[in-house]
Amino acid sequence: MAPVKPRYRRPVLEEMRIRSLGVIDDAVVELSPGFTAVTGETGAGKTMVVTSLGLLLGGRADPALVRIGAKAAVVEGRLVMRPDAAAAVRAEEAGAELDDGALLISRTVSAEGRSRAHVGGRSVPVGLLAELADDLVAVHGQTDQQGLLRPARQRQALDRYAGNAVAVPLEKYAGAYRRLRAVAAELEEITTRARERAQEADLLRFGLEEIAAVEPLAGEDTELAAEAERLGHAEGLASAAQLAHAALAGNPEDPEGIDANTLVAGAHRALESVRSHDPALGALAERIGELGILLGDVAGELAGYADDLDADPLRLAAVEERRAALTQLTRKYGDSIDSVLEWAQQGSARLLELDGDDGRITELTAERDGLREELSQLAQALTDARVEAAARFASAVTQELASLAMPHARVTFDIRQTESAEGAESVEVGGRDVAYGPSGADEVELLLAPHPGAQPRPIAKGASGGELSRVMLAVEVVFAGSDPVPTYLFDEVDAGVGGKAAVEVGRRLAKLAKSAQVVVVTHLPQVAAFADRQLLVEKTVDGAVTRSGVTVLEGEDRIRELSRMLAGQEDSETARAHAEELLAAARADA
Repeated sequence: MAPVKPRYRRPVLEEMRIRSLGVIDDAVVELSPGFTAVTGETGAGKTMVVTSLGLLLGGRADPALVRIGAKAAVVEGRLVMRPDAAAAVRAEEAGAELDDGALLISRTVSAEGRSRAHVGGRSVPVGLLAELADDLVAVHGQTDQQGLLRPARQRQALDRYAGNAVAVPLEKYAGAYRRLRAVAAELEEITTRARERAQEADLLRFGLEEIAAVEPLAGEDTELAAEAERLGHAEGLASAAQLAHAALAGNPEDPEGIDANTLVAGAHRALESVRSHDPALGALAERIGELGILLGDVAGELAGYADDLDADPLRLAAVEERRAALTQLTRKYGDSIDSVLEWAQQGSARLLELDGDDGRITELTAERDGLREELSQLAQALTDARVEAAARFASAVTQELASLAMPHARVTFDIRQTESAEGAESVEVGGRDVAYGPSGADEVELLLAPHPGAQPRPIAKGASGGELSRVMLAVEVVFAGSDPVPTYLFDEVDAGVGGKAAVEVGRRLAKLAKSAQVVVVTHLPQVAAFADRQLLVEKTVDGAVTRSGVTVLEGEDRIRELSRMLAGQEDSETARAHAEELLAAARADA
């Protein structure tokens, strides 16, 4: 079966289905791969769209969100992505599967507060949704900010923004850092365990000397055991051999005795005289002849065995003494002499390793010092590249903010290093010994001064909710293409702006949507006009029941909604003209 061809280069949230969540009874939210604007009157339920996405991202499940009278609220999402996308790989590790190039995610919240999550047809912990969200969505809302508010993400994004100026030294730094960690760990292991290793070496030397003094041979214990058994029963063996020989070949002291050889010879003579009359009998005669030859050979060997048998008690004593020496070795170093010799071979190799510790310590110490010097140079190069890129970034974002109704705001990067604690590992950056990690020695934080005279503060603390969303929009526009998150959600990004500034907000959201999927909850027609798709969240009241639905607006319906947003009146000719003008201007700007 041919692989499914991906519809998009990046992961895209194609649609969500929302059931029994707040005022929404049952609605399907179809999102554009580019810019989607969600509009509707205040209180219609636009926030539920944001809340639904939050649940899919592993957000906190609040049973109060469940629609009154329903047993549970359910949110389902369809994410189209390539099989090699980071989220797809992580989901597959959890046992999930793509369905025709799409990852299906669902979250259920019961009225009793229980929460369940499913990914790719498999029940998973809710925490997995949050893990997937890191690679899929950045949320910028009045009360919920993710993504670039995390300092670690800010450093990563700045590094991507800097390009090869940071990527090249960072790759070299990462390799040197890993090698330094390995060298430091080995050096610490050798030095901290010096006493134990010395004791181990002494025990090995003692054992090797003990084995060398005995000089055992391979298989010697087995051979000596057999010899001791034979020597210990020499008289019985000799007597048995003599009796057997007499039975086969006769006893010279008893001429009248009958032996096996004589009987077999008589049988052979009896058949030999008549064998010519029957081939069958001739064959038997042949076999009896062979039997006679075999008996003669055995009798001869028995005679030789008895003559050669050594019954020397001195030899037996020597064998037992040697066996005792070998037993001392097998009791300590192996089940057999072969095992003892194998232990000696391994022990010799280990002793060489232990005896080489001093040289190894010298070698590792020199390598560690060289790596520290290399890391210091690379860390300084990283800092210099980040400072240069941060200046360009700050200038670009500040210019963006000027067009977003924040003309006096200034954005800067605080790039700093923390001095290492006494005795801790450190590298030298800017003439100071500072702590370092796998990405260098820099701590990176984005700062905002919203107006002249204001002290720059971390962006999460330096701006109001609406300002923060605009700052995030400016940041994301500048970082477009360098930040890997494929989907951005902005909730009330246009709070506190209007007129020309609102148009600029819409224009920048459209610009960001050229490289990522953008979903915006807005009340400004100037922003909605730039969207590739506009969704209307509309409330209806049927007696005592209030419901909200989600509709894709096209053509005349979209103009009517923009007119309402402009003038509060759907049928105002002036508002209609203005709405058409906004749409035309947005299309011309695309």
